Amino acid sequence: MKIVNELEYLIIGAGPAGLQLGYYLEKANRNYLILEAGSKAGNFFSKFPRHKKLISINKVYTGYEDSEINLRWDWNSLLSDSEEMLFKNYSKEYFPHTDDLVRYLGDFANHFNLNVKYNCQVVKIAKNHKFMVIDSNGSVYSAVRLIIATGFSKPYVPEIPGIELAENYTDVSIDPEDFANQRVLIIGKGNSGFETADNLVATASLIHIASPTPVEMAWKTKYVGHLRGINNNFLDTYQLKSQNVVLDANVNKIEFNKDKYTVTFTYGHADGEIEDLAYDRVIVCTGFRFDNSIFEESCQPELTIDNRYPNQTSEWESTNVKDLYFVGVLTHMRDYKKKQSGFIHGFRYNIRALHQILERKYHNQQLPCQIIDCSAENLTQTIIQRVNKSSGLWQQTGYLCDLVIVSRDNKKIRYYEDIPTEYIHDSDLGKQEHYYTITLEFGLDIIFASPDPFAVERIHKDDTERASLSSGIHPIIRRFYGKELVAEHHVIEDIDSEWLEDVHIKPLLEFLNYQLLNEQKTIRLKAA
Repeated sequence: MKIVNELEYLIIGAGPAGLQLGYYLEKANRNYLILEAGSKAGNFFSKFPRHKKLISINKVYTGYEDSEINLRWDWNSLLSDSEEMLFKNYSKEYFPHTDDLVRYLGDFANHFNLNVKYNCQVVKIAKNHKFMVIDSNGSVYSAVRLIIATGFSKPYVPEIPGIELAENYTDVSIDPEDFANQRVLIIGKGNSGFETADNLVATASLIHIASPTPVEMAWKTKYVGHLRGINNNFLDTYQLKSQNVVLDANVNKIEFNKDKYTVTFTYGHADGEIEDLAYDRVIVCTGFRFDNSIFEESCQPELTIDNRYPNQTSEWESTNVKDLYFVGVLTHMRDYKKKQSGFIHGFRYNIRALHQILERKYHNQQLPCQIIDCSAENLTQTIIQRVNKSSGLWQQTGYLCDLVIVSRDNKKIRYYEDIPTEYIHDSDLGKQEHYYTITLEFGLDIIFASPDPFAVERIHKDDTERASLSSGIHPIIRRFYGKELVAEHHVIEDIDSEWLEDVHIKPLLEFLNYQLLNEQKTIRLKAA
């Protein structure tokens, strides 16, 4: 067996995640290669979403000139040092067409001369001391570290008797005329299910959408993977009696007889009522899962969340296979249905952080940081600048944080940006005696306490003593001693999310003054 390449890093998949990591490895001059099964970068988006409309926003006109803050409303660009390689140069549509994203990803790979090898479908992965990867052309690659950037490559199909009789979102017809005057059942209440339903509203005689749990609206949960406004027109047709229904029900079984599907349901809100309903078509829209079939037993990664995700540490390393890492949508295992790691505008920051972690772990590089003189004024100014500009803290609310470590002599501060919060507490960084995390977070408990997310009571802007009750996104500064939370300060919310007034700055300055002064007293007492 002839080895084609001896590599430091081998990335499988040239989608947005693989290219983003490739960008950082190229910049660091590391020995790497990206293998892509398709003939072009971003090949997944050539087919999905099926109706060619992305739900990742592309807000070109924001009123700001700074490219960093504009990334808060640009959910498709990869991170780079090039203004040319921003997605706004490829589309002005708020919800862009998938073809524009594919074109952008191909140009990104070419612009930065990333080392991508196309038409290489990986068929086997084994590990002894190193990873051995074989592609469909018979080429063999040896790598010290393997990074999986394949995304979800297989449909996730729930275990329902008879579900194999149904059609799947991945290959069902998208021509509405093929469903003319037919009764259609869609299993799954995610965006793919409602995207499919919206496409059939004008032609199907009846559409039911079913799953055991109620619809979760993104504008209520603040999780962009829940049902989005662009796909929820179907809800009008249900509530306004247009022959369509949303069912909270378990699908017990599916049978096919005499050109009809008979589906047995147990309703969730009808005292356990069981009913059989007839349909002409049944479509499964229950999402995707990670394909682990190419891994041999020597390096089979542990799975979690209904076997849909590889299990990972806070460094995005496999929990049971050393030097096996995951990037992109697969990292959503760490913040499943809570934050944005399942989407470009979330995982691009994860990947930047991962690269810094890899440089620290394997190449003796320090995590990038800013060193400033220790004073409450300096730290307040730095924090205020960051929370008013950072796109990483904005997109990955609470999941990523800025880290402030105060030196033991209380003279210097090391300020780190966009570090995974869990990584800090799992690593030696979290063993410091005096450090702070800075996050942007919603007051979610406050939001959920209101039955109407559009009628949440807000805190008066001058009521800074109750800033912790802010329901909107706002900065939170937490002080730690090791893993122990010592103190917490909330900067009161602002309707424009700009924390520049005295009501934002003065209480923060007072908080930091108090914390730093107390620490100085502690040091003097210890010295005495």
